[in-house]
Amino acid sequence: MGSQRFPGKLMKDVLGKPLILWTAENIRRIAPDMPLHFAVAEKELKELLDAHGYSSIMTDPDLPSGTDRLAMANRQVQAEWVINVQADEPVLAADHIEQLVSVLETGVDAATLATPFEKESDFKDSNKVKVVRSNNGRALYFSRSPIPYSRDSAGGLPASAYWHLGLYGYHHEVLERFHGWAPTELEETEKLEQLRILENGGTIGVGITATRTIGVDVPEDLEQLKAFLGNA
Repeated sequence: MGSQRFPGKLMKDVLGKPLILWTAENIRRIAPDMPLHFAVAEKELKELLDAHGYSSIMTDPDLPSGTDRLAMANRQVQAEWVINVQADEPVLAADHIEQLVSVLETGVDAATLATPFEKESDFKDSNKVKVVRSNNGRALYFSRSPIPYSRDSAGGLPASAYWHLGLYGYHHEVLERFHGWAPTELEETEKLEQLRILENGGTIGVGITATRTIGVDVPEDLEQLKAFLGNA
């Protein structure tokens, strides 16, 4: 609820329903066999989710990141493996979850997904996070800047321009280690918590998917989501 770019976005109305309920209903639909819990920091979110039959866990609002919140919530849930879907990602597909699990099984500390950029304007948008990967599919760096930079190009998209999607997978021990690390310099500079893992020598596997999502980072994204859902 305290998003700096879009305060209160999870309670914003989307075609007659708060955004967070669109996310909850979609996850229950695409992953019906997985236990679903919401780690929240505000009473109003917990009350809304509880009223609609979802499990919610209150966490300290002063935690420095969503992954810290996840680690604290999992101390109650006690899951061995955790898939973390951000509450502002309401249109994930089942194959996103399946691919994330496959990446986790390669032995990385954490797993996430990315998709190729199609528009140069998106590539240059600081609200759309970029990731560059090694030859074995592990993350080298995440940034809000357009990376990789194509020095010899007159513009356009580099062949390896990947848009990072906002979901992750972790083993519970990795979550505990993450919470034990202090927020790092690059993490705080970019405001990207996944950099805490890389800065501490951890590995993040990045699967590439052609299936896009619509994350809500700024008010303009909410209008795009409404248009998508209205035509679905």
